[in-house]
Amino acid sequence: MLREVAATRYIAPLRSGGSVPGVVEADDLGTYVVKFTGSAQGRKALVAEVIVGELARRLGLRVPELVRAHFDPAVARDEPHREVQDLLRTSAGLNLGMDLLPGAKDFTPEAARSLTVDPLEAGKVVWLDALTVNVDRTVHSSNLMIWPTFGTREPKLWLIDHGAALVFHHRWDSAAASVDKAYDFRQHALGVYGPDTAAADAELAPRVTLDLLREVAALVPDEWLEAEPGFAGPDEKREAYVTYLAARAKASHVWLPTDFPTREQLAAEDAARAAATEAGRPQWLKRVPDLHGKPAAEQDWSVHFERKS
Repeated sequence: MLREVAATRYIAPLRSGGSVPGVVEADDLGTYVVKFTGSAQGRKALVAEVIVGELARRLGLRVPELVRAHFDPAVARDEPHREVQDLLRTSAGLNLGMDLLPGAKDFTPEAARSLTVDPLEAGKVVWLDALTVNVDRTVHSSNLMIWPTFGTREPKLWLIDHGAALVFHHRWDSAAASVDKAYDFRQHALGVYGPDTAAADAELAPRVTLDLLREVAALVPDEWLEAEPGFAGPDEKREAYVTYLAARAKASHVWLPTDFPTREQLAAEDAARAAATEAGRPQWLKRVPDLHGKPAAEQDWSVHFERKS
């Protein structure tokens, strides 16, 4: 079972993602990023966080500690934003906490210059994301952090935010048909580092056994495995996750990502996409001033208020 903590102080919401997690202090004196059951993504996002995060840990990848975080909305009574208060009120009880990595940096092209990304490690991350159908670790949203490992100053990659993985569990009726489905991982955050997915597959696929998957699935609390048609209870749903991921691991030769564009190719694709979007905009919209390119005081607002001839 994951370690349990209780929130004692709500520090601040994090608005960088749609789920609006919160930074809290807990009764073990630790600081955690808590993802709430009342968020728009719901409990299935927390199920994905646990299964994918703990599977990654057992496969040798770095993931901040996950904990079962008990939350009483009373500890956040001074939070001024009503929409955040609504989220917290609907999240009383058991939520998911992730150890806050103090001083960690988001993995960006600039920040990545401080570390060497090993092709095998990159391959393992891509392989895990392909196995668990994690579509949210891209060049635009890496969900990777750079932080030293304990006892060293050497920066390392840490994996976070797996709530968008396991997309099959949103449509259980079609899950079996997608076991060997290939997904487009050309935009993966680590694609430009030459991921050795073949070596990763050879090492990791044999380790994804039924016993390992059952161990990971057992960490998901019953109350997050909501009742759905076709499942008699939480244990039967856990076994459905196990069955799907075990079958997908065996089919890795079908879905294994191997084709990754260079930085230059990605830049050219982005430029072409932006040009196509601009070409499809109505003429009047092309004349709206760029409010992000210059301060408001420097904008030429006259074009925005021209009368049509």
